Amino acid sequence: MKISLIVPCYNEEDSVPLLVTAVQAELGAYDYELILVDDGSQDKTAEKIARAVAEDTRVRAIYFRRNYGQTAAMSAGFEEASGEILVPLDADLQNDPADIPALIEKITSGYDVVSGWRKDRLDHWSHVWTSRLANALVRWITGVKLHDFGCSLKAYRRDVLDQVHLYGEMHRFIPVYAHWNGARITEMPIRHHPRKHGRSNYGFGRIPKVLLDLLVLKLLGSYATKPIHMFGFLGGLLILMGGFVYFCDGLQTVF
Repeated sequence: MKISLIVPCYNEEDSVPLLVTAVQAELGAYDYELILVDDGSQDKTAEKIARAVAEDTRVRAIYFRRNYGQTAAMSAGFEEASGEILVPLDADLQNDPADIPALIEKITSGYDVVSGWRKDRLDHWSHVWTSRLANALVRWITGVKLHDFGCSLKAYRRDVLDQVHLYGEMHRFIPVYAHWNGARITEMPIRHHPRKHGRSNYGFGRIPKVLLDLLVLKLLGSYATKPIHMFGFLGGLLILMGGFVYFCDGLQTVF
């Protein structure tokens, strides 16, 4: 089966050539394409991507005029991909392309989604503990028992993604959508490396966005097929509140 690797890139001029070389070394025996999505980078990332495209016909490029975020970049790569198995990963080389063959072997054994787990994560302790708390919250709310929703390195069968429309920071919740639709999901530990080039594009400012997206996810999961239950409850609550205010206003007028 053809493999499509999707890599969102934002200000990764030093990492992109190394990533391309690593993918070529690890997946030389596979029928694959590497889709590099330049998410409005302000350095020479676009130039490095263009050079990689010129040197290898298996490398393809998508260019954004401005920065739209990782979810939008990943979604564009999914739409452009032609493979039966789709594998997103980060451009910063913290995900190891050497783990991709193991994910592919796992998914061809009968799974629809294979999620990477950065079991020994080599990031700043604040990022690690924040991620653990967030993952515990997602597991509790969604009922999907994965350790690392935020890990970009995953493998999907294409049909799992055909009906998924991504926005906000929703790319991390694709396994949740897949689980709710009956997909067979598993998880496997992968290697994780410290960042060697550039700086992290992830900060604490992303946490409120993720929490809001998680709230939307829960509403969609619980009420997508019965929205009247949610809106009826809210409408009834507002009617009761309005009736109470009207009653209190009437009492004030009498006395």
